[in-house]
Amino acid sequence: MSKPNSVSGRWTLGLLLALGTATMWGTLPVALHQVAPTIGPATSTFFRFFIAALLLTPYLLITREVNNLHKLKSAKLSSMTLIAGLLLTGNYGFYILGLEKTTAEATQVMIQLAPMLLLLASLWLFKEKFNPIQWLGFIGFTLGLLLFFERQLGQLLIEFGDYGLGLVFIIMSAIFWTGYAIIQKFLLNDFQSSETMLILYWIGSLAFLPLSDFSTLWQLNTLQWAALLFCGINTLIAYGCFAEAMAHIEASRVSAIIAITPLFTIAIAQLIPISDMPVEPLTGLSILGAILVVSGSIATAIAKKSQ
Repeated sequence: MSKPNSVSGRWTLGLLLALGTATMWGTLPVALHQVAPTIGPATSTFFRFFIAALLLTPYLLITREVNNLHKLKSAKLSSMTLIAGLLLTGNYGFYILGLEKTTAEATQVMIQLAPMLLLLASLWLFKEKFNPIQWLGFIGFTLGLLLFFERQLGQLLIEFGDYGLGLVFIIMSAIFWTGYAIIQKFLLNDFQSSETMLILYWIGSLAFLPLSDFSTLWQLNTLQWAALLFCGINTLIAYGCFAEAMAHIEASRVSAIIAITPLFTIAIAQLIPISDMPVEPLTGLSILGAILVVSGSIATAIAKKSQ
């Protein structure tokens, strides 16, 4: 496997793109909570992929930015693209299943395992190195997870109810996302980020189509239809920004910026009253845990590397 492409060095653009990803991901679980209970997780996820694909396809065709798809004739590239699509599909699927059984805040804190796993993978795949400060950040991240979920530790370790199962689903989602992100980095050698996302959105749409139940759509009210449309647009913007950010700045820098995602979700869930959406009961320790998760992720990602 060849090395991933070098970044452009356009740091400001990469920063803004990664920040766009964090904002979109931070608001996503709130929107999903508005529609998933009515139409189900599979149907919600289908529309996330399908709306994004439906919007992106004509845009790329009109702007003639689909120039490298002929490379899919290569068995290696087509296999890598298919695997990336299936990994992203698994990421979406496990995420919505986990969100059903936990809270928006818990989901976003636990999913921070994804960029952390990407950072750990970069030690081997991208030949990056951790210095003591970065390892300290990783320890802080781990401690932060324990503190954030300290109220649920009894259920997780003894009873293991729905909440614990939901966290397992989120962990699986993080693992699948890490695999997708690694392959995406290599695919940028041969494709533009928009081209890869176009293919991955259609793969996800086809994967969730047979699992969807469209008979429940009539039950959605106007607000829920708006939330469903937002989920699709959110998917398009978030992953488009993420893929493009990876082309401009290092994976570690992208991971550092998207680490602030839980702060957006916690602020929305705790400060804005939203009907029928469960809210995580926060204590002083859980708030400290969330801060450690975010700061640990950032420290691990951007601490100066050993020379």
